[in-house]
Order: sequence, then C-alpha cells, then structure tokens
Amino acid sequence: MHTSSVDSPPRPEHRTTAGLAGALALCSTLLLVLVAARWSPLIGMDGDISDTTHRWAVDEPVLTQTCRILTDWVWDPWTMRLLCAAVVVWLVVRWAARWTAVWLALAVALGTLLQQGIKAAVDRPRPVWPDPVDSAHYSAFPSGHAMTATVVCGLLLWLLHRHGVGRAVWRTAVAVAVVSVVGVGLTRIWLGVHWPSDVLGGWLLGTMVVALAVWVHRRWQPSARDLPLPHDAVS
Repeated sequence: MHTSSVDSPPRPEHRTTAGLAGALALCSTLLLVLVAARWSPLIGMDGDISDTTHRWAVDEPVLTQTCRILTDWVWDPWTMRLLCAAVVVWLVVRWAARWTAVWLALAVALGTLLQQGIKAAVDRPRPVWPDPVDSAHYSAFPSGHAMTATVVCGLLLWLLHRHGVGRAVWRTAVAVAVVSVVGVGLTRIWLGVHWPSDVLGGWLLGTMVVALAVWVHRRWQPSARDLPLPHDAVS
C-alpha cells in the first residue's frame, strides 16, 4: 500500500489544491484591499444593494423573522462549530482517525482566528439604519457567519467525498451545504447587518481556508488512509 511522505514529490492533486488556495488568497486580498481603501464603486454597490434589501426586510416582517431564526440558530457560527465538534468526536470514536480529527478541529479554529484578525485589522463599520430589523456586534468585514459556514460545510463535504459515501447521501449533503452557505450569506444582507462585500469576503476566505486545509491533509497525512473506506468497516 502506498504511503505518502513529506519527502515524496508533490502529486498533481497537491499542486491543483495549492494553486486553488493561492488564487483564492489573491482574490481575498484584492477584496480586502478594496474594502479597506473604501473603493468608491464597491462602496456604492454595497450601499445600493443594502438599501434595497433593507426596504424589503422592513416590508416583509414574516420573512425577516424567518431569516432571523435561520441566522441566529440554524446557521449560527456556534451551531456550525458544534457540528464540527460532533464530527471530531465521531472520527475518533467510530474510526479512530485521530490525525484527521485534530486536523479538522485546528482548521476550523484557525479559520476563526483568521476571521477575527481581519475584522480587527479592517475595522469596517456595519450598516446603520433608522429602523433596524436586527443587530450585530463587532466589525463587519468579513462576515463571520458566511466564513464559518463555508469552512465547516466545505471541510465536511471533503471528508464525505474522501470517505466514499453513496450517491444519495452525497447529493443530499451537497444540497444542504450549498443552501446553508448561500442562505446564511443572504440572510446577513437581508437583515441589514452586513454589506454584500462582507459576505463575499467571508465566502472567499472560507473557501481559501478549506483549500489550504485539504492541501495540508493530502500533503502531510501520516498514511494514505487515515479515514477508512466503507468496506474497511465490514472487512
């Protein structure tokens, strides 16, 4: 059985993942610079979209309340972290995949640290409304809800793909992940607590963290299969 090593030459998937992470890092940096510099076209677009969605949110209280429930409970960053913690425990108890469990926990934790560090560095004010429908604290860029959902859902999808789950499970997982990541971003804009570029920044940075984490796992995993495939469980 082939065993990967840190001394082995990079395989094609390593280079592809590293290239994707680099491209996402460039896009994230460009957006961060534009936000920090308050680039007029970006600020104007943010304002126009936010003004429109805020009027809709005020006029549609039932939909707005639904968005608040989804963003505060279903897609809240702590909900995502608890889901990640449950998977970490499952990896250790069910599969004895300790290295992958530590990798998953560290990837999510480092994503949170990156998010908080950028928030503190950019210190972008959140939208302010005379008739707010919701409130939020701390700086605006990037959206913590959007970034956390992207990181957790992205990493868990990759683990499912690596595990080799059935087609029905995979399609369901992809659908849930896409709805969660896109949905939480849209709710943050709808509720008027984030500018659209905050959400875009969260999505970009979250995807970058996923790509980097996958590259690390592929490059430095101690063996070719730390997480067993389905047939290993019954053999």
